[in-house]
Amino acid sequence: MLISVLVMVASGWILGAFCRRYRLPALVGYLLAGILCGPSVGNWVSADLLKVSDQLRQMALVIILTRAGLSLDFRSLKKVGRSAFYLCFLPASFEIVGALLLGGWLLGLSLPQSLLLGTILAAVSPAVVVPRMVRLIEEGYGSKERIPQMILAGASVDDVYVLVLFSSFLTFNLQGSFEPLALLQIPVAILLGLVVGGTVGKVTVRLLDLLVKFRGLRVLLVFLVSYGVLTLEDALSVSYSGLLAIIIFNMVIYQERPPVAQKLSRSFNQWWKGAELVLFFLVGASVNVRFAGKAGLLSVIFIAGLLIFRSVGVFLSLMGSPLSKSQRHFVVMAYLPKATVQAAIGGLPLALGVAQGEWMLTVSVWAILTTAPFGALLIDYFAPRLLTKDSFKIKDPKY
Repeated sequence: MLISVLVMVASGWILGAFCRRYRLPALVGYLLAGILCGPSVGNWVSADLLKVSDQLRQMALVIILTRAGLSLDFRSLKKVGRSAFYLCFLPASFEIVGALLLGGWLLGLSLPQSLLLGTILAAVSPAVVVPRMVRLIEEGYGSKERIPQMILAGASVDDVYVLVLFSSFLTFNLQGSFEPLALLQIPVAILLGLVVGGTVGKVTVRLLDLLVKFRGLRVLLVFLVSYGVLTLEDALSVSYSGLLAIIIFNMVIYQERPPVAQKLSRSFNQWWKGAELVLFFLVGASVNVRFAGKAGLLSVIFIAGLLIFRSVGVFLSLMGSPLSKSQRHFVVMAYLPKATVQAAIGGLPLALGVAQGEWMLTVSVWAILTTAPFGALLIDYFAPRLLTKDSFKIKDPKY
C-alpha cells in the first residue's frame, strides 16, 4: 500500500500543479490523477488503499467543516440573516425538483432514483467555496454586506439539509418505502447539532486556554473533537447532524477566542492541502472510465439543467435583501461549484447495490469535473469586480 500512497501523492501533486498553473482548482488535477491511476486505467492503486477510502474521505470532510466554522462570525450575519436562512434550503430544494423533472427524461431514472440523485448533486461544495470565502473575508471583499459570511453559513447548512434528505431517499430506494414523518428528522437533526456543537465548543474553549503554549496540541485537540462530534452521529439512536455540530463547535471558538481561531484556521489550511488530494484522488480512482465516457454528454446536459433550477432558487432567496444586482449575481456564482459532498456520497448508492448506482456515481464525477473549475473561475474572476473591498478587522479587548 505504501507504493500506492506514493503514486497518489506524486501524480496528484503533478496534475494539481498543472491545473493551478492554468488557474483551475487543484482538485480537478487530483481527480484526474485518481482516474488515470485507478483500476479502470492504469491500475496502480492497491485494493488495500481503496478499502480505507471511506475513512480517509471522512477525515477530509472534517477538516473542511472545521475550517468553515473557524471563519464564521454568527453575529455578523444579522444584516442578511433572512437571506442566509433561505440559502440553506431553497437552492437545494429547487435543484432536487429539477432532478425529479429531468431524471426520467434524460437519464431514464425512476422517480425515487431521480430524487436520490438530486440529493447527491444539490449540495454546494465546501472544498471550492470555503477557501475562497475565507480568502474574501481576509481581504475584505463584501465584508460590509457580510456576503462571504452569508455564503459560508448558507452553504454549511445546505449540506446538512441535503445529507439528511439523501439518507431518507437512500432508504426509500433500498427498501421501497418512504415515511413522510422521516422529514421531521431534518429540524431534529439541526437542533441537536446546534446543541451538541455549542456545548462541546464551550468546553473546548476552556481546554484551549490551558494549552496556550502548545499550538500543535491545540490543533490536534480541535481536530479530534471535530472528528468525535461527527462519529457521535453513528452512536446516537436519534437523528443528529454531526456536520452541523462541527460547524457550530468551531464557530463557538471563533466567537469566544477570535485570535485563537485565526491561528487554528491557518494550521488547518495546511492540513487541507494534503486532505484535498486524498479525497479527490480516491473519488477518481472509483470511476468506471468506459461508462463515464458514454454517459458524458447526457450527464453534462442534466447538470446544466439542474444549475438553472439552482440559480432560480438563489435569486428567490435574495429577494428583499439589501444586496445590489451585481452582488446577487456573485452569490449565484458562488453556489454553482460541486465537489466535496458529491465525492463523499456519490459512490454510496453503487456500493449499496441501488439500481442505476453507476449512473449516480458517473453524474457525480461529471458534476465535479465541470462545475468545480467553472465555479471556481467565476468566483476568482468576479469577486473583485462585483464586490466592494472594505477594511474589516476583528477587535477583541481581551486579546
